[in-house]
Amino acid sequence: MPQTPTLTTREILARLIAFPTVSRDTNLPLVDWVQDYLAGHGIASQRVMSPCGTKAHLFAGIGPDAPGGVALSGHTDVVPVDGQNWSSDPFEMVERDGKLYGRGTCDMKGFDAMAIAAMVKAKDAPLKRPLQLALSYDEEVGCMAVVELVEALKASDLPRAESVIVGEPSMMKVVTGHKGGTGFWVHIEGFEVHSSLQPYGVSAIHEGARLIQWANDMNDAMAAAEPSVLAAPFDPPYSTLHVGTISGGTANNITAKTCDFMLGVRAVPGETGWADKMLAAGAELDARIKKIRPEAGVTMTPAFGVPPLTPEDDGPAEALARRLTGDNGLHVVSYGTEGGQFQVRGYSAVICGPGDIAQAHQPDEFLEVSQLAAGDAFMDKLIADLYQ
Repeated sequence: MPQTPTLTTREILARLIAFPTVSRDTNLPLVDWVQDYLAGHGIASQRVMSPCGTKAHLFAGIGPDAPGGVALSGHTDVVPVDGQNWSSDPFEMVERDGKLYGRGTCDMKGFDAMAIAAMVKAKDAPLKRPLQLALSYDEEVGCMAVVELVEALKASDLPRAESVIVGEPSMMKVVTGHKGGTGFWVHIEGFEVHSSLQPYGVSAIHEGARLIQWANDMNDAMAAAEPSVLAAPFDPPYSTLHVGTISGGTANNITAKTCDFMLGVRAVPGETGWADKMLAAGAELDARIKKIRPEAGVTMTPAFGVPPLTPEDDGPAEALARRLTGDNGLHVVSYGTEGGQFQVRGYSAVICGPGDIAQAHQPDEFLEVSQLAAGDAFMDKLIADLYQ
């Protein structure tokens, strides 16, 4: 008999929601609970600690040491609720009108709960292929920390999974591709003079605007170009550069000493070299500024890098997900996931999870009860498939 009572997926989800795992904070209490719950059912798991020691990835495996295994990938962090108008406590799951409300119900603790429940359900099943669980931290701040988890999985004693199912909200549709992302923090150092003497100083804001205009020009050119084959299914069917916030300056009659913003790109699969393009544009601007004031210039610091998920030819992850869902449609998304990090490291990956991405990050975020049920049915089919 297990030492720990077996919880339903819904009960597990309620436990997970109760942990306020906003990316800026620790996720260790959640990891503690999951690790203890799995251990109570005879499932050993391993942590991969963050460099700062306040967060951890968690992975576990069951089943035989055999090829053809499946890894269920989810992230444990959620976005903040600051400034959002919630109708109930965001960290207490409540049901209203067939919807489960709470921060992370949709993005993506619903899938995490399904995956944990599936691990326990499959523990004593006669699996012929292994099932693995991979839970990460800091997905919401760049999808970069998961690299540590992927490398730990590869180096572990667990058999290498043939397929990775990333459970981001897709309404249980099979998503085979998503855009990648690259971003830099841009700092423009100017030189202050009275605005009446503007040619003798360097306005960091004005110079920063040149780099932003470069992004505008690139966007216009890409929108006007014929989409590539890989880009055609996306909306929009081309890469896009973006600056979301900007700060700088001290007064209206002083050339701005500093200007700071993030320059990022959402890149379609098949396009490479975006980091080099952005760095080259920054270097060109830096050279221009230094001709005016050598002590001024541009500094660009990497902010994030998310590889795209590229549709695979005869990929086992896609074939598996389509077999389990019956979905044969073509689905791609413009947001990024950790799937690309698995794929570029040799795994076959696909996105398939409960909930609508439109609910992600919203006040009163919810997951429909029917989607949780659909996810459980998916997991039951997956376990049965692993008998084969």
